[in-house]
Amino acid sequence: MGILSWIVLGLVAGMLAKWLMPGKDGGGFIITTLLGVAGAFVGGFLGSLVGFGGADGFNLGSIATATVGAFILLFVYNKMK
Repeated sequence: MGILSWIVLGLVAGMLAKWLMPGKDGGGFIITTLLGVAGAFVGGFLGSLVGFGGADGFNLGSIATATVGAFILLFVYNKMK
């Protein structure tokens, strides 16, 4: 997957994670995108560890995996803030 695909996947995952996360966030569009891209990496890593597969393309499974990773990172970000 190219860098542009990771950014688009991260953007989608970050927006979904922010939509699913209850409460008010302090992060804006840039933070959401960065957490989404990082979440794609985290979700892909965790997904491959437990056998679900990684974020290896722009498909529904990769979006779900990246969204879970972004949700985890957004949760940690909100707790640290």
